[in-house]
Amino acid sequence: MTSVATLAPAVPRSRRGPGWTLAVVLAGQFMAILDVSIVNVAAPTIRAALGASGSGLQLIISGYTIAYAMLLITGARLGGLSGPRRMFLLGLALFTAASLACGLAGSEGALIGFRLAQGAGAAFMVPQVLSIIQLNFTGAARARALSAYSAVLAGGIVAGQVLGGLLVTADLFGTQWRPVFLVNVPIGLALLAAGARMLPSDHVPRDQGLDLPGLLSLSAAVSLLVIPLVLGHEQHWPLWGWCSMAAGVALLGVFAVAERRARHPLVPGRLLRAPGLLPGVLGVFFAMVTWGGFLFTVALHLQGGIGDGPLRAGLTFVPGAAGFAVVSLTWRRLPARMHRGLILAGFALAALGYAGLSLVFGGGGRGEPLLEILLAVTGAGLGLAYSPLFTVALAGVEPRDAPDASGLMSTTLQLGQVMGVATFGSLYLSLIPSSHAIGVTGFGLAACALVGAACVLPLLRRSRVS
Repeated sequence: MTSVATLAPAVPRSRRGPGWTLAVVLAGQFMAILDVSIVNVAAPTIRAALGASGSGLQLIISGYTIAYAMLLITGARLGGLSGPRRMFLLGLALFTAASLACGLAGSEGALIGFRLAQGAGAAFMVPQVLSIIQLNFTGAARARALSAYSAVLAGGIVAGQVLGGLLVTADLFGTQWRPVFLVNVPIGLALLAAGARMLPSDHVPRDQGLDLPGLLSLSAAVSLLVIPLVLGHEQHWPLWGWCSMAAGVALLGVFAVAERRARHPLVPGRLLRAPGLLPGVLGVFFAMVTWGGFLFTVALHLQGGIGDGPLRAGLTFVPGAAGFAVVSLTWRRLPARMHRGLILAGFALAALGYAGLSLVFGGGGRGEPLLEILLAVTGAGLGLAYSPLFTVALAGVEPRDAPDASGLMSTTLQLGQVMGVATFGSLYLSLIPSSHAIGVTGFGLAACALVGAACVLPLLRRSRVS
């Protein structure tokens, strides 16, 4: 395997060093992940205050995710064309301005529009995080940066649920739901000021170009797949949703044909041939399917089946997020020969945790303190699978392909989470009010984790022959 360290060109560092670079981009990533879940807790208050309809409220919650997933590939390619630093700051500025507009919105329609703009800002900002890490960190420093990236992903969604519950409960100055958006504004402004000083200068390759047919066909395909997945259950899976997903699959075929003919393809053939990338992408996808489905269905069960309030439900996930984060930050301390094997062990441990949660919840009640132990085990298993997998998948990517690899991985992450929420959320909701709903869903999550383990087996075979 060719080491990325031997291919990476000398790059200018930020004025304050790589640690500050990483802090700035990961803080931006954290805000983007936070806003996926922070609004869920405020949904009832938003509906009462704005008189939002059921479909309108769904678009307020899901519009962010739809725009985010749809534009990730576009954001990655624009970062490759204009430079990741410039595009990160532009996306952060749009995200911050849209957060302010959301917090001040006076109607359902305005809030939906501003949520879409907020998702677009996140889509332009987030792919640059991996690009900046790939271009400015090498060797062990890159692996540590990717581990920190993984920890941020784990904590962002849980932090959103907890922070949303705190802000809505506090009702600061009678502002009800508005602080869940306004909290981004001072943080975003601080990051814009810090990023302008601390992020390294851009060096854009001259051979980059815009693959417009590929960009349009892939963005349309992702949109046609994501929109019915996000809205399908609430709409009782109408015919238009199935037609939309079928059209999305067909457009993926159009995208594949367009890529073969493109002068500057969005996903270059050499990127797909990078050692370990395809098994890594598949493994990351199934890991995120289980993570998204797990967070969504267990939150539904805690609040609907057990009767927890939103704040207590959010706090319940802390052991799982802590397990994910701690493992993500410490797995490199184990001998290097074990790193690829950790991926398979992590998937197996996560599957065990999901199955255990099914048994605990299936007995009725919360099952404490065993619940917290199983949540920590599940989070640790996912962290053990995800963090080394991410490092291995990107290890063979050349620096010139960093933006495209970033777009591919970011889109995989987002689609995996959306697919997990749609698939396992629909499974759980379709089984309610049966007492077996959470049990069946948990075993489904365990089976999905084992599929992820099967996808990464080629990485283990490679490790034995390399």
